[in-house]
Amino acid sequence: MVSRIPMSPSGSSPDLFGTLQREVNRVFDQMFGGGGGLARAGGFAPSLEMKDTDTGLVITAELPGLEEKDVELSLEGDLLTLSGEKRRETAEDKGGFHLSERSYGAFRRSVRLPWAADPARASASFDKGVLTVTLERPPEAKPVTNRIPIGGAKPPA
Repeated sequence: MVSRIPMSPSGSSPDLFGTLQREVNRVFDQMFGGGGGLARAGGFAPSLEMKDTDTGLVITAELPGLEEKDVELSLEGDLLTLSGEKRRETAEDKGGFHLSERSYGAFRRSVRLPWAADPARASASFDKGVLTVTLERPPEAKPVTNRIPIGGAKPPA
């Protein structure tokens, strides 16, 4: 394997830390479907967004071209798993050129939550290719704020 170490923009010395960061990002993308690697290889990895609210978590997943029946959602302790399959639509081209850059295939995304959620208090909805999962924060995971009173400066004695 040939080692390629890019030079810094000034051309004076190699940008080793930048190279390391890009390589680590590339490996994670390929292994965990972080957008780039899996999609380029012809697979499908849905984009996720997680939002912490006052009552819990709201997680959305972009699943264009899928229907509710193509998606499975499971919750085991603090691990939320989304899986399914995006099937290839068959089309026949006669006497022409056909190029498809659309991604198809089975997918599985798992997200470790900051706390174990109760499946009985979870809900999910699917609308126009967007899956929305709402998980209620358990009472023991609610943030506790301890207010410390601030007093004024004491006059010198």
